[in-house]
Amino acid sequence: MSRVLHAPVGRRSAWASVVLGLLVVVGLLVLAPSPDRGSGVSAGLPSSAESVQVAELAQQLPGADATSALVVVQRAGGLQAADTAALQQLSGQLAGVAEGGAVAPPVVSQDGTTALVAVPLSTAGGTEALAETVEGIRAEVRSATADLPEGVTAEVTGGAAFTTDIAASFDGANLTLLLTTVLVVAALLLVTYRSPVLWLVPLAVVGASAAAATALFAVVSRTTGLVLDPSTGGIADVLVFGAGTNYALLLIARYREELRREPDRRLAMARAWRGAAPAIAASAGTVVLSLLALSFAVLGSNRSVGQFGALGIAVAALFALFVLPSALVLCGRGVFWPFVPRVGSAETSLGGPWSRVGRAVVKRPWRVVAVAVAVLAVMAAGLSGARLGLSQTEQFRVQAESVDGLETLATAFPAGAADPAQIVVRSTDPAVVQGVVDAASASGGVASASAGRQAAGVDGGTGITEVTAVLDGDPGSPEAVAAVERLRTAVDAVPGESLVGGSTASDLDVKVATERDLRVVAPLVLLVVLAVLVVLLRAVVGPLVLVATVVASFFAALGAGNWLATQVLGYPGLDTGVPLLAFLFLVALGVDYNIFLVTRVREEVPARGTREAVVVGVSVTGAVITSAGVLLAAVFTVLGVLPLITLTELGIVVGLGVLLDTLLVRTLLVPALFTLLDRRAWWPGALSRRGSAPRGRLGHDGSDHGADDDVRRRGGELAAPR
Repeated sequence: MSRVLHAPVGRRSAWASVVLGLLVVVGLLVLAPSPDRGSGVSAGLPSSAESVQVAELAQQLPGADATSALVVVQRAGGLQAADTAALQQLSGQLAGVAEGGAVAPPVVSQDGTTALVAVPLSTAGGTEALAETVEGIRAEVRSATADLPEGVTAEVTGGAAFTTDIAASFDGANLTLLLTTVLVVAALLLVTYRSPVLWLVPLAVVGASAAAATALFAVVSRTTGLVLDPSTGGIADVLVFGAGTNYALLLIARYREELRREPDRRLAMARAWRGAAPAIAASAGTVVLSLLALSFAVLGSNRSVGQFGALGIAVAALFALFVLPSALVLCGRGVFWPFVPRVGSAETSLGGPWSRVGRAVVKRPWRVVAVAVAVLAVMAAGLSGARLGLSQTEQFRVQAESVDGLETLATAFPAGAADPAQIVVRSTDPAVVQGVVDAASASGGVASASAGRQAAGVDGGTGITEVTAVLDGDPGSPEAVAAVERLRTAVDAVPGESLVGGSTASDLDVKVATERDLRVVAPLVLLVVLAVLVVLLRAVVGPLVLVATVVASFFAALGAGNWLATQVLGYPGLDTGVPLLAFLFLVALGVDYNIFLVTRVREEVPARGTREAVVVGVSVTGAVITSAGVLLAAVFTVLGVLPLITLTELGIVVGLGVLLDTLLVRTLLVPALFTLLDRRAWWPGALSRRGSAPRGRLGHDGSDHGADDDVRRRGGELAAPR
């Protein structure tokens, strides 16, 4: 790339790049429409999923556009007469908002402690109108129970309440995520550069790229119909900030290195750009192509994360390559104050702590490999006995009335009463329908089953009948999911066609689709990463080693993340979608640091040989890669400010994985493996052949005795007044 394009460092081109970047950002912010946010977190199951087919068939049933809110009232010692009277009055009051204008009388549990009022609601007005109705019901419930004696609890749950609480939990959450991310990035940049000025430049450029990406997300959402739900938007924002800051750190480190050799800052930036641009482009290209591999996923939510994430990374890379160099050149050397790099000042990286780390690794590579592999294996052992999947009540990290109400309901009624499985029978024949009811009732994990609404066939076609099955387990729990699997097997044995849907069935279909996506997408991502590394390094063995180390790091991070989430934070398990997204981000982003390291090692091999090149690579990239890794890990951990446990777990796993890649894999394992492989690491490229990589040497004090003098002679035609 650096041979085709040039850094915009001339006086006019620098100003043009900065102004053009600002115009692009402002134009997009002004002209971009609002995105299609969807409602809550949309899995986007394919039409072939059984739960989706049930939802489509159910549209033929009377009241198809209705959902329900469930009012749950409980008194531990048993409901009193005043409680029952208040509920009867409340049922009459809620009839005004109910679909059809009527509410069934309260249903009291066998132990007399809990009463349930089901309020049918229309969904025709959309999510916002439904949320207003649910909040109105909650206000009515609080008013009706306010004068009751102490000890009674009243909560509103059910499908409508869950939809409302999910949407409400994200109110302001993405703004909080954005502000927290900016503060974390600013603090880490300030610590990294120890300059009151320098950190502002990359932060401003990355912030501008994030603003441009957000506006582009809205354009793409409205143009293509892709849903940009709150969780997808949050993940995409984190990707832009994390990757964009990493690219800035790499470029600025190379720029500072060149400023110590070259008095002209424009020429120094041109050389730094030529050195850093290929690694940045390869890194961004790897992440973009890996994210686009999610286009082959069947889950719409996965496709959205992949496509919006790829767009955001591309924007971040363009700003890092063309706006940031211009901004730095326009600011002059003083932007590094008080540690301004002067021509001829000592290059401390070759004799600093990272140089000592590099020398220790190449001195005892077998020992380093053994220790690193042992650490990764111990961390991966945290996957033993891992539970995959969260129930409906386990999704929130914040308190939600719908969750509290469902837990209250489960103490006196079957746990699945609030959200029964929905069976659609393609028949109105009483014998066929009764056969399905009997099969469902006899299925393990089903508390009861009953026939309900019917719809006549269109144009003489076969009609349909709805059968509801109340499950023993909480909606979405492993017990309920297993019950749905058995239920589907049971009704399939009944003559005719019967399909099982509902929220738990949808969770099962999401789990199956996610497992399918992992089997399909993971190999594609590995092939993409391997292909980019082969092209970049012009070798095969080295790229295979790098891919293997990143995969090992993923399993270690997933194991450690599972242990931390379940044993320390008390979460019941990992959400179904965490492994796939964590794999994608860790393989695509984790290989970045290996790219930054190994491209520098390869650059040094012709003059020094592989062993000494490894020492130089670790020495000169150690500080910047460690800073970048710590920053990216911190940024992903910020996902924990969002209200869903899924995103918190994703942030934990990816954050741990990035730290592993930064501090263990890139610092110790990869240098040790390349030391052991020596010339073979570059097979079948020219560097693998004997005599093609002459060995230079580094003095014991870290001084450079084999430097490539060409680095001081490059690019004379770009010289310009400072």
